[in-house]
Amino acid sequence: MIRFLTAGESHGKGLVVIVEGLPAGLAVTVDDVQAELARRRLGFGRGPRMRFERDELTLLGGVRHGRTLGSPLAIEIANTEWPKWEQEMSPAPGRTEKPLHQPRPGHADLPGMQKYGFTDARDVLERASARETAARVAAGAVAKLLLAELGVGIVSHVVQMGPVASKSALRPGVADLARVDESQVRCFDPESEDAMVAEIKAAAKVGDSLGGVVEVIAYGVPVGLGSHVHWDRRLDGLLGQALLSIQAVKGVEIGDAVDVAGRRGSEAHDPIGWDGDSGSFVRQSNWSGGIEGGMTNGEPVVARVAMKPLATLNRPVLKTVDVVTKEETVSFKERTDVTAVPAMGVVAETMMALVLADEALRKFGGDSVSELVRNHAAYQETLTSP
Repeated sequence: MIRFLTAGESHGKGLVVIVEGLPAGLAVTVDDVQAELARRRLGFGRGPRMRFERDELTLLGGVRHGRTLGSPLAIEIANTEWPKWEQEMSPAPGRTEKPLHQPRPGHADLPGMQKYGFTDARDVLERASARETAARVAAGAVAKLLLAELGVGIVSHVVQMGPVASKSALRPGVADLARVDESQVRCFDPESEDAMVAEIKAAAKVGDSLGGVVEVIAYGVPVGLGSHVHWDRRLDGLLGQALLSIQAVKGVEIGDAVDVAGRRGSEAHDPIGWDGDSGSFVRQSNWSGGIEGGMTNGEPVVARVAMKPLATLNRPVLKTVDVVTKEETVSFKERTDVTAVPAMGVVAETMMALVLADEALRKFGGDSVSELVRNHAAYQETLTSP
């Protein structure tokens, strides 16, 4: 129902995203999208590029007088650093004077060079760069606005930075999002924040990088998104694919999957209860992360997303081979972050929002936002008893 396509390179003239399938009548402004892009730049440990680059946003189509038209939405994010890269990244015929022949271990460089027959790693890395996620965040900002019409809100927070893991079991609600963003590392546990910052400083001192884990939570998700009928419509599978598509993400956990795997069945499932006041079924725990049998069950949808340390280091020490001379060398260095885990949380919110918005439109339908809201409200009434 919702499809999006991004285009553009990291140091190119800009990024473009087209979002198809949005209903008409959704209120969208440049400021709405810009606010989410600003959140993507948050986090202690980001490199100087975050200071240099700015996200200059233009709504190119699909919106009139602040509301979607039901046609494809086109967004452009201009690269303010383009003048410095215009010669190197020019689309006109020519050749570079600075080819990169030393692929970085852990990056897309060498597999991409082998796949497409390139000898210059820049032909791969420019598109493989996480800069592409700015376009995703722009699309996800609109998906969040759509979900908000149905009472759904999404928040993320860092639960582990390198070896430092939060011991708090508390999860932020949607109302806590500003408080999370105020944290230097977007951590909801103030007792762990200082230790995480110290770990980042220690890694920065020796020119190294850090990975970590982010937890993403969607509140207010209606029962029945996804399906048990086909493998490719199971919501946990869709979320896994979407979250694993984020650059440098290597693992996704739905609910308490790893912990539950070590329990017996009698202690691994969420007991079902009946709330007479609301006339609805409730779960007495949420180990399943809000998804059972590939479908949402009404509890918050919870996913943990694990990001590996960045492959570009400020102190190039990773051994590699020059693809032309075949001589052993070390990987090249470009401007990089010590860690991008806090920002990855914002991107993970984006991907979860896009999946949930897509499934909500599949479930409730509607060519306009008002029709979608009516259909959702009628469905919700069927789930409660008088």
